[in-house]
Amino acid sequence: MTAKTNIVILGAAESGVGAALLAQAKGHGVFVSDRGAIQADYKEKLTQAGIPFEENQHTLERILQADEVVKSPGIPEKAPVIQALREKKIPIISEIEFAGRYTKAKCICITGTNGKTTTTLLTYHLLKSAGLNVGLAGNVGYSLAEQVIADAHDYYVVELSSFQLDDTHTFQPWVAVLLNITPDHLDRYGYSLESYAQSKLRIARNLDSEGSFIYNIDDEVTGRYFQSAFLQTHLLPFSLHNQPEVHLAGYYTSEDQLCTNLTAGIDKREDQPVSTANSPLIGQHNRQNTLAAVLVARVAGLSTEQIEAALATFQNADHRLQPVGDINGARFINDSKATNVEAAWYALDGIKQPIIWIAGGTDKGNDYSSLLGLAQNRVKALICLGIDNAKLRAAFDGVVPHVEETQSMADAVQRAAALAAPGDVVLLSPCCASFDLFKNYEDRGRQFAAAVQALGESVQG
Repeated sequence: MTAKTNIVILGAAESGVGAALLAQAKGHGVFVSDRGAIQADYKEKLTQAGIPFEENQHTLERILQADEVVKSPGIPEKAPVIQALREKKIPIISEIEFAGRYTKAKCICITGTNGKTTTTLLTYHLLKSAGLNVGLAGNVGYSLAEQVIADAHDYYVVELSSFQLDDTHTFQPWVAVLLNITPDHLDRYGYSLESYAQSKLRIARNLDSEGSFIYNIDDEVTGRYFQSAFLQTHLLPFSLHNQPEVHLAGYYTSEDQLCTNLTAGIDKREDQPVSTANSPLIGQHNRQNTLAAVLVARVAGLSTEQIEAALATFQNADHRLQPVGDINGARFINDSKATNVEAAWYALDGIKQPIIWIAGGTDKGNDYSSLLGLAQNRVKALICLGIDNAKLRAAFDGVVPHVEETQSMADAVQRAAALAAPGDVVLLSPCCASFDLFKNYEDRGRQFAAAVQALGESVQG
């Protein structure tokens, strides 16, 4: 639908405002409606552009006049405004679908329950470092629609959540990446893992013979629901292990060397090794993320030298297994983003040195049993940082040699530094939400980094 039409945008955050600006740039009539308050900076963008909007309400009479609606990914299907639109059979699309109509750039789209931000940022870094003209968009906080107005890039690396994929119909990535599928957000999918998996798999459904689908063959849920027979595209499965009986596009041959092979057929294997020895990323999940990003780089034509050089200079998003300093030979790592047991498991599993572990916060009904073996083998001491540490203590008291508690980040860092020997790692990987002592996980991570810096300076001084 590229004729001039009346477009209503629901939701006025990054994706909604971006879609509104693109719709206006393409000559459509635009109206923006948000059920909540609109942030001041987004309101200013709309006002400056002269785009009419409303906040703290949805005026159905106005919304139902739309020829087409672009919906923010945060609005669930069961919202009354969506139900009213469905009843009138007014088409509803996502910002990504809308943006896709107005660009000929090659879109590299990345989804997965875990790891998509890291993989998106790493893929972008690899391509940009090699000199490709590439933009970064989607769930990492930059609207694809807004960038498409200027459309100044040959490639876009786009992080997509399942919610952003739900209202895509004809959008066609050049490369689609699916990292993994584990139960999450099931409340939005009728508590059906299959519905959630199918939502993730939408990323691949419009791929054609020019495109590629990079996916994790080790992931059990992907294997259960992915039907490759219906895809006319290059299938590029990857695994942490070489499986000679399967044609793998990427796999590891050792802890810090991977191989890629984009040629079809097992007979004429042309495996190309890539060293990951200089990558700062830690843990098994990041080995998968790296493999996926390297495969995208190969599809984009990058050489081994280009890939290895860029891996060494990558800096991940803050609060994700982020080194923040060294004190007396002990390394301090900020993994404040680990707000659940699974994320903390990845951190404990990925660090091979003895660990002083800082954990705790608002428990979301956590079952810590999967962490007990790792804690027993790797953790020298646990510092519980939370208002109520009873459940954490009950789980680890007999497992970790030393357990203590505190309610202050500065105290936690000081105690950890005192307990750490040279070569140890002090790991903030809380396993819990942050709302008991901090505003959010970012605030918790920033306070950790600041406390490490302050203590480091006082030790040196």
